[in-house]
Amino acid sequence: MDRGPTVIARTVTRLVVPMILLTAVALLLQGHNLPGGGFIAGVLTVVALALVYIIFGLDYLETELLDRGVTVPYGPEAGIVREYGSVFALGLGVAVASGVVAMALGHPFLTQGVAFIEHLPVYDTFEVASALVFDLGVYAVVVGALLTIIAVVGGE
Repeated sequence: MDRGPTVIARTVTRLVVPMILLTAVALLLQGHNLPGGGFIAGVLTVVALALVYIIFGLDYLETELLDRGVTVPYGPEAGIVREYGSVFALGLGVAVASGVVAMALGHPFLTQGVAFIEHLPVYDTFEVASALVFDLGVYAVVVGALLTIIAVVGGE
């Protein structure tokens, strides 16, 4: 008799997933100055989604969390895999474009530019680096690739 996950597992998942996602955002935003960046943020995001998948199931993840409606059949030709592949392709395009923009401005590939936004109420001065765009691309590549793997393997 399969009764599903326990109340404790469901409750812990509901508490832990937002913390994992918040940590992923923090690592993504600090990645150009400190350890972190798009790769580890993407891995943490997929870990949070995988935890939801393990505890609540793929149908819950697709319909409730990712707001997709009815899920589609799994496998290499399924629509869900194409969607995750699109996230991968978009991330790859953003990462490459961030390097090409530097070349178009006469700098070496992936040269980082920095801008400072001053006089903010909470932070006073906020640094925005072009490396964040590259990190966002890497984040999308990692999330797209790992979610594709989870969808294909989970469907088997």
